[in-house]
Amino acid sequence: MSEQKKILVPGGTGAMGIYLVPELLSLGYKVDVVSLDDVESDNPNLRCFKANFRDDVVVDRFLKNEYDCIVDFMIYNGPDFRVNFRRLVENCGHYIYLSSYRVYANEEHPITERSPRLIDVSTDTAFLAARDNEYSLYKAMGEDVLRTSGLTNWTAIRPAITFSKRRFQLVILEADTIVWRAKTGKTVVLPQEALNVRATMSWAGDVAKMISRLVLSADAFGEIYTVATAEHNPWGTVAEYYHDLIGLKYITVGKEEFLSCLSPVTSGGIRWQLDYDRLFDRTVDNGKILGVTGMKQSELTTVYDGLKRELTALPADAFLNCGNTDRNRRMDAYLEEHGL
Repeated sequence: MSEQKKILVPGGTGAMGIYLVPELLSLGYKVDVVSLDDVESDNPNLRCFKANFRDDVVVDRFLKNEYDCIVDFMIYNGPDFRVNFRRLVENCGHYIYLSSYRVYANEEHPITERSPRLIDVSTDTAFLAARDNEYSLYKAMGEDVLRTSGLTNWTAIRPAITFSKRRFQLVILEADTIVWRAKTGKTVVLPQEALNVRATMSWAGDVAKMISRLVLSADAFGEIYTVATAEHNPWGTVAEYYHDLIGLKYITVGKEEFLSCLSPVTSGGIRWQLDYDRLFDRTVDNGKILGVTGMKQSELTTVYDGLKRELTALPADAFLNCGNTDRNRRMDAYLEEHGL
């Protein structure tokens, strides 16, 4: 009997990792997960390590295990990845890099892997100047580092917005705002401009299946895949899903008022996430990933069903301590000030 292949998953307790690890185990791999979470396993093929994978000593210790594949969910900014990528790729049989569909510009619908990227076509000098710290840009830079490295044993994946256990999104809001406000009967503020913009949201269980079937696939070497459903919905529809499933109440205001409601600093980060992603129509042609994995769009979970599954399974105390987050305090103050 051939020896089991060994997979390392740094950051493997996050939104996609918690579904990917069981998929890998079901396919017969031995899996090591590294994260900052306290996780235990009684599965002989799964080992969980609490360690900081940003520590060079920790990384070198794990790389001595000569993994067949590393599925890397760590978030590296531009400089960090340029410094560290080579030892990761050269010390495993197959390296899978986490990029994002946020790299795409708003020039083609539906999006394919060959669609223009923001880093290549944007004329916003302030935006481009932040390339080492802006997510959509440094993810694209990481792709370029791999492409020009001379190495071929890598694959880059571009997930769309991916929801999972304790990870839920609505425009640029996350679960600590959406779920907490729904549970406490509070209203959410949304930008009016987003309601008719189409977004692609994928259930993490489906994304994990896609990734697991890329592992050690020679056909995937040197390739980039958008790992996502082809389903897309206007943000207004997604808001109605949350209303139906958890009773979320929301109002809409203009974009600038929305941004100022969230933060006293409305330049950079949150504005770029809104302007250069959430206000882009994001529809995906997922034919490339379906083709290489043998999966079918009809087999994928609908957004409504996926949200229902995850929200129904939330523990009763989930997010109940989120009232003191800056966004929730500011949103409360905004609603009180406007008598809403």
